Amino acid sequence: MPDAYTPEEVAKILKISKYTVYELVKRGELKSYRIGKKMRIEPEDLEQFIHMKKQSGQSSISSDRPLPGLDVTNKVLTLSGSHDFLIEHLVQYLSKYSSGITLQANYIGSLEGLMMLHRGVCDMAAVHLLDPSSGEYNIPFIERIFIQESIKVVRLASRSQGFIVAYGNPRNIKEWKDLTRSGIRFVNRQKGSGTRFLLDTHLQRWNISPDQINGYEVEEWNHFSSASCVARGSADVALGIKAAAQKMGLTFIPLAEERFDLIMKPTSKNEKALEEFYELICSAPFKESIHELQGYDCHDIGEIIYEKN
Repeated sequence: MPDAYTPEEVAKILKISKYTVYELVKRGELKSYRIGKKMRIEPEDLEQFIHMKKQSGQSSISSDRPLPGLDVTNKVLTLSGSHDFLIEHLVQYLSKYSSGITLQANYIGSLEGLMMLHRGVCDMAAVHLLDPSSGEYNIPFIERIFIQESIKVVRLASRSQGFIVAYGNPRNIKEWKDLTRSGIRFVNRQKGSGTRFLLDTHLQRWNISPDQINGYEVEEWNHFSSASCVARGSADVALGIKAAAQKMGLTFIPLAEERFDLIMKPTSKNEKALEEFYELICSAPFKESIHELQGYDCHDIGEIIYEKN
């Protein structure tokens, strides 16, 4: 079997553009991983993708084709947006205890998640976007993007964001300006992620140029990956959530409390499943199941904080 493919090689095999390959990866239809900034696709993952397309009877692949939305029989809901351990827990909880609802999560960042929802290619988006002008989370972006659509914004949690550093914080990293110190290696999150918005907003407030930060251009795509860079010593500091630091046995320096919300877009196809889903996350058993998750305040989970019909 050959080594892992590049997006360009996959594009040639499938006879599509490389940009369509990137779109398929973003949608979660084609698995990939990164080595630094380079994307790679394993041969077995490509074979599985081709097999699934043949089974579904698709003779061609379009970059404009939506993700599978709600299936009335199987009650499959799709979610795009920010990576979070609470979302992972929700997916697992549904697979164990839900009477038919399945949640498929695609971790592509908060802003991309909103745009996928706007295009109608998923049912929900998970977001934590800080608006630099107002200092508010999520709602300013939603009001700008969803002008005509009916949407509902449901609070999931408040969570702590801050610096993830080696255990004991041996480099004494405590403030934003510490990222500019000589010898400090930073690992960033991808453009469009809520964590990247948080970073760039504070860099602007403190008049810090990205050029002053060693590693600003190094990107990871989820909290676990960026925390792993610190754990294995390839970076001194990452910006991420408290839960990621605790899972990796690292030290967490809190800097901000952010709002993590679910944006739902009801349609004639998914409305019933979204109602059942909403009832589930508001249920006492589910709320009990998240008590052990550290780094979250789920006191307001299920609260509808914005609605437009």
